[in-house]
Amino acid sequence: MSAGLQTIIYPVKDLERAKTLLTALLGVEPYADEPYYVGFKAEGQDVGLDPNGHARGLTGPVPYWHVTDLRERLAALLAAGAELVQDAQDVGGGRLVAAVKDADGNMMGLLQDPVS
Repeated sequence: MSAGLQTIIYPVKDLERAKTLLTALLGVEPYADEPYYVGFKAEGQDVGLDPNGHARGLTGPVPYWHVTDLRERLAALLAAGAELVQDAQDVGGGRLVAAVKDADGNMMGLLQDPVS
């Protein structure tokens, strides 16, 4: 069971301002532009802006590791001493996300796309 780092999500307070800055940085328009999430794809990397991230305990950019079985990987991380920040949640279309903190306070996200 492998994991790949493909997504980074930034919690933001001003979604429009953050969207303008990231558009300027990446040189592409967002592929998803919703009040609850703005997503960009650039050079094989997904970069997201989450205006609700701070309320869910995200304190800075969070790398999201793409996994095939989120609940199994989440359980393994918790058993290894990680602290739960965001339990497994469907964020739309069957995509699951979760987030944990390691002993040093570093955030790690998990992301599982639906099986097609």
